[in-house]
Amino acid sequence: MSIRDTVPVRSEDRRRILLAKEEPIDRMIDETWSLEPDWKMDERWAGIIRPYGPDDVVRLRGSIRIRHTLAERGAGRLWSLLKSEGCVRALGALTGNQAIQQVRAGLQAIYLSGWQVAADGNGAGQMYPDLSLYPADSVPNVVRKINNALRREDEKQHLAGNHEIDWFVPIVADAEAGFGGSLHAFELMKAMIEAGAAGVHFEDQLIVARTDANSARLITSDADPADQPFLTGARTSEGYFQFEGGLPAAIARGLAYAPYADLLWCETSSPDLDEAREFADAIHERYPGKLLAYNCSASFNWRKKLNPSELAEFQAELGQMGYRFQFVTLAGFHTLNLSMFQLASRYGARGMTAYAELQDEEFAARQRGYRATEHQAFVGTEFFDAVSQVISGGTSSTLAMNGSTEREQIADATARSGLSAPS
Repeated sequence: MSIRDTVPVRSEDRRRILLAKEEPIDRMIDETWSLEPDWKMDERWAGIIRPYGPDDVVRLRGSIRIRHTLAERGAGRLWSLLKSEGCVRALGALTGNQAIQQVRAGLQAIYLSGWQVAADGNGAGQMYPDLSLYPADSVPNVVRKINNALRREDEKQHLAGNHEIDWFVPIVADAEAGFGGSLHAFELMKAMIEAGAAGVHFEDQLIVARTDANSARLITSDADPADQPFLTGARTSEGYFQFEGGLPAAIARGLAYAPYADLLWCETSSPDLDEAREFADAIHERYPGKLLAYNCSASFNWRKKLNPSELAEFQAELGQMGYRFQFVTLAGFHTLNLSMFQLASRYGARGMTAYAELQDEEFAARQRGYRATEHQAFVGTEFFDAVSQVISGGTSSTLAMNGSTEREQIADATARSGLSAPS
């Protein structure tokens, strides 16, 4: 006779015992059945081919399912926006603070550029060009940093009773070319999901599929039939195959990727609507309604290429062609550098007068929602004061914001300018 036979068993404990006795293969079969109809019937997966089955997923994902809330929620929100908006506009964010300002200003998604991470945000602590020199976990770490910043802003606003903004906007992150083979890409994708990315693009691979074939002149292999028409037959001293590239090659790549990816991105060398239309028409002829992405690149000289009216209508016209996700990859890098250079130049010439002018701009921007003027409150000092009060039972005497210079002087400036109190 076992102990379980002699001791009364509560219903919750009985449920655990039954689950423990359940055969693993039975759980796998049940979970496989739950995936299969979702893949086949859900409109979300219409037109998407997987070269594997639901049983493969269940077999490889372990005995418990770990949920990644920010990634799941962000992916759902991004998909909804892509299917409902004329186009989703995003800017490349380099820091968590930049991401908060983007959301506060009304943008609905964030782009995270590998180029920007290489330049000023990688795990090696180096300044690199865009050559995949940085550690492979660098972009997931910045995804996590941005989500942590958005989470802090959400905590602050929730504490203050402000819920007009959903701070957890989707982040679309750059996975470069996967940092190696398929196993490297697999581990990198897992790290992106764990960090809370909503979408990920791989260069000349899958998911958000980006191709540089338009400007490519070298290729590592001649094995892909889609590349055969564009190979010259020559090879370089390093063993690369010479490649003609151009828009026909980009279209061939796009058509090859379309059944496996949610969005297709063709990298271009100029803001050319005719070129964009040719790519879109070729894809949609075979895959009607396929979603497209477009890099409104900081490398383009926009005013040289487009007149004011063309600039104003550029994104709307792209949206009509099916380019539903449009972004400026290096916006964070250029904003960070230009704003500091301008302040440093003025400060070097005119001292505190220049800084006071910056502060005047910050005070004026409050009318449009800007809140970083109050830097202590912005980073969460009041939130942690509240935490301290809860821990101490309301007896803490070391609250950081009590009697602070910021609260006294910024609040005074706010009152004099007729603006609302900080939140």
